[in-house]
Amino acid sequence: QVQLVESGGGLVQAGGSLRLSCAASGFTFSAYAMSWYRQAPGKERELVAGISSAGGRTNYSDFAKGRFTISRDNAKKMVYLQMNSLKPEDTAVYYCRTLVGTAYLGQGTQVTVSS
Repeated sequence: QVQLVESGGGLVQAGGSLRLSCAASGFTFSAYAMSWYRQAPGKERELVAGISSAGGRTNYSDFAKGRFTISRDNAKKMVYLQMNSLKPEDTAVYYCRTLVGTAYLGQGTQVTVSS
């Protein structure tokens, strides 16, 4: 079955960086686009960034442009989110997501940015 396991979250000061990782299994990873979403307390889940199956195309929400970078390693079945210049408003649970017939998300990893 499809499994997505995120890691790499934590507590960081404003201006700092974190690299999130997502390990995928249970499907043909290289055939599917991947994305990162986040959900802050009291807010709806929102798209952070997406990447095509081969990694040649990426897209970012406006708040992520210029600060976050999504990438993938199809050989390792991993997708990453490099987050730089973090702000307190980036505090959220970050989820890895794919659409394999239906949407799958991992359990999430908490990112907390202190001011």
